Amino acid sequence: MDTLMNVSSALFLLIGSFLCISGGVGLLRFPDFYTRMHAVGVTETLATGMILIGLMLQNPAGLVVLKLIIILLMTLFISPTASHALAKAAMNNNLKPKLDNKEDNEKVTSSNP
Repeated sequence: MDTLMNVSSALFLLIGSFLCISGGVGLLRFPDFYTRMHAVGVTETLATGMILIGLMLQNPAGLVVLKLIIILLMTLFISPTASHALAKAAMNNNLKPKLDNKEDNEKVTSSNP
């Protein structure tokens, strides 16, 4: 049973770490504020959940698990709300998303022989 707990904890921690890294790659690779914020917001919430569940499995003592559950619940409520507030503030300050205009692409490709 102890081996099963260690393996499942390691799996949750590994998945959470992978999601953190993929959010960082999304932050570096995506073209504008909104897509970067989406990549980080979604992966951060899920990665935090996975890492906290992995930590809960590592130390199943009552008080530690209770503290980790409180952190998990706060993260699940606060992170999406903060992402929404950031996007709304960016929209109110007239930050426009980068759009892929097909007309502009057709002009560029038709002018190149």
